[in-house]
Amino acid sequence: MAGIRLKKKTYKVAFNKAILYLIPFTTICSLQSSITAAQGNLLVTPKRVVFEGSKRSEELNIANTGKDSATYVISFIQIRMKDDGTVEQIQQPDSAQLFADKYLRVFPRRVTLAPNEAQTVKLQFVNSGELTEGEYRSHLYFRAVPNQKPLGESETSRDTSISVKLVPIFGISLPVIIRHGESTAKITVSDLSFKMDNNTDPALYFTFNRTGNMSVYGNINVEYLSPSGKATNVGIVKGLAVYTPNKLRRFKVMLDKKSYLDYHTGKLHLVYTDDSNKQVKLAEQELVLN
Repeated sequence: MAGIRLKKKTYKVAFNKAILYLIPFTTICSLQSSITAAQGNLLVTPKRVVFEGSKRSEELNIANTGKDSATYVISFIQIRMKDDGTVEQIQQPDSAQLFADKYLRVFPRRVTLAPNEAQTVKLQFVNSGELTEGEYRSHLYFRAVPNQKPLGESETSRDTSISVKLVPIFGISLPVIIRHGESTAKITVSDLSFKMDNNTDPALYFTFNRTGNMSVYGNINVEYLSPSGKATNVGIVKGLAVYTPNKLRRFKVMLDKKSYLDYHTGKLHLVYTDDSNKQVKLAEQELVLN
């Protein structure tokens, strides 16, 4: 890598001996459409954990799908979801937000896996008697530990430039939710509008409005209803969450752009269902196209 020319020595600007590590914060679990959450060479199943009723433990399966051995450190982090669905790591809860990590125990906390090797990680719900009614949420974070050169091993080079080696450290997080007491969560859909993104890509924009004391989580299905009444599935999104304490979340669904679909007439029908086998309807709304 080209750098700034100095005298006759090579320097590496670094943390941890000659390497500057960038740690991108990655959370996809609440948005994943598959049963597993994946990032880099790590697979985690299931994609979310909810403790409610008499449930007190959960086993997660983690697998290394890469070609090299890898070590993962497991910890809890706290996340805020913004109105547009993006997330950021926080240290203090927002108003009406409750963290779950003090009521959770995970072991082991550090796992080394050979290529294509898997291991079970156990998650336990503890200190349940201390809970007040409501929903508690933290995110279990699996961070890959980068390989480092053994102590005493040096790099020799005749290059006289300062260089920075950027090594991405992949991580994945999944929500762990504790629900205590009766759920009063409700969701409605508002502000529906149809737009052509970039003049070529049809999209349905809308807002989820959440009330109550619990998060909502489910799948979106959008149908196009022609003037004659024929229904065609044109958009599906799985695993969409609106977390407490958020009151709303703005979202868009990219729609099928087959030539026979005329988005100038007819209707778009949106249905939001939970992710259980019963697919309980949480909300629905229609938009008349013109």
